[in-house]
Amino acid sequence: MGSQTAPPQQTVRGGTTAALKPNALGVLGIMFFVLSAQAPLTGIAGAAPISIAIGNGAGTPAAYVLAGVMILLFSVGFVAMGRHVVDAGAFYTYIGTGLGRTAGAAGAAVALFAYCVIQAAMYGLYGAITAGLVADHTGLDLPWWVWTLAAMAVVQALGAAGVEMGAKVLAVFVAAEFSILLLFGLVTLFQGGGPQGLGLADSFSPSAALQGAPGVAIMFAVASMFGFEATAIYGEEAREPKKTVPRATYLSVLVVTGFFALTSWALVSAYGADKAPAAAGEALSGGDSAGFVFAPIATQFGGWVNDVLPVLLATSLFAGILTFHNSANRYLFSLSRDGLLPQPLRRLNARRSPWAAGCAQTGIALLLVVPFVIVGKDPVLTLFSWFSGLAVLAMMLLYLLTSVSVIVFFRRERLDSRRFNTLVAPALAALGLAGAIWLILANFTTLIGGEASTAALLEATVPAVLAVGAATEWFRRRRGRAQP
Repeated sequence: MGSQTAPPQQTVRGGTTAALKPNALGVLGIMFFVLSAQAPLTGIAGAAPISIAIGNGAGTPAAYVLAGVMILLFSVGFVAMGRHVVDAGAFYTYIGTGLGRTAGAAGAAVALFAYCVIQAAMYGLYGAITAGLVADHTGLDLPWWVWTLAAMAVVQALGAAGVEMGAKVLAVFVAAEFSILLLFGLVTLFQGGGPQGLGLADSFSPSAALQGAPGVAIMFAVASMFGFEATAIYGEEAREPKKTVPRATYLSVLVVTGFFALTSWALVSAYGADKAPAAAGEALSGGDSAGFVFAPIATQFGGWVNDVLPVLLATSLFAGILTFHNSANRYLFSLSRDGLLPQPLRRLNARRSPWAAGCAQTGIALLLVVPFVIVGKDPVLTLFSWFSGLAVLAMMLLYLLTSVSVIVFFRRERLDSRRFNTLVAPALAALGLAGAIWLILANFTTLIGGEASTAALLEATVPAVLAVGAATEWFRRRRGRAQP
């Protein structure tokens, strides 16, 4: 198999070509999509308190560094493959190129599943937070699902408006939350830390990294990295993709790792290394994990933070929802273009945006969210917790399959002689990812905040989706051979 480039334009009904708008995004535009998927404030307010309370305590920042190193190793092979494969269905195409179309289709099913369930999870949390904010500030007390449905309509409209419009909206939201948290970290650093000083050894030394339950901390750190692979999904729409995508990928991983490590360290330092775990545990038991994050920032910058940060938490979630909508509809588009899904899904609008796939993706989101509304489940304790854990497990499996595919592809094609990029780094990443999957499975009940029976049922859906994707491709190929 030779090197692959962007798929040729194909004419579809109405005269629109089945190729996404080229030259629409630069490095920073792609970066904003990635940072939006990370939902920085959501990641810090949701994961950091849990990691500090029941993980490795003050060593949580080191867990982010370790997770970042693993993802950076993965990115080396990911980028190497991206120089030869440019397509909107990143994981599907990467896995299929190295391991065959059946494995690619299986990976596509898991990727689409992961993006749809994480978006549904974020819809649940967004609806709950927005309902509380509106009730507190206006007295208008509406069910959470009203705001979720409204968000779905806006996300559908922005997705159809084109990738440039989405990037501009995300830039505003991401810049606001990112700036406040980054400023908090930098101010804490330059002021010499909190009551116990900088305490860098308390957070970054090997002994700190390994104290308590490091597996839980690394699990949540890896979960916070979810979404960086979106750099390759926008390859068709990037300016000079063979340069833009690698730069955006490496920059995204470094920025995200540095951001989470710095911000989590600032939180630990603000409370003091020996007091932070107890404070985080108290916040969790009181049902206010965000308060553990907001309190030291308000102490640093003033009480106005307590009014602004909850709003930014809602916009952070909205930005993440929009990003995963764009990622999922590009997978639907790519699978349709390659004949794995019905052809109408590859229809583009006048802005060269996959509007048909976007409509289908919004429909999937409705199907995932509505059952929780009907049975009256708590959107945070069930919809958000269950689906976010499920998405992380699915995505780690995709990372592992992609690393293996990179090794197989370059051993077979000999298109790149750099052994570190095409063998050593992907192999190390595969080992790390296999370990991360083991940690996630071992601690899945903790990750979803549910019961063991619920965890087992959710875990079983990932291999089931993988099998369905593989079976679909097998039957499709068999049917094609049977036709005259």
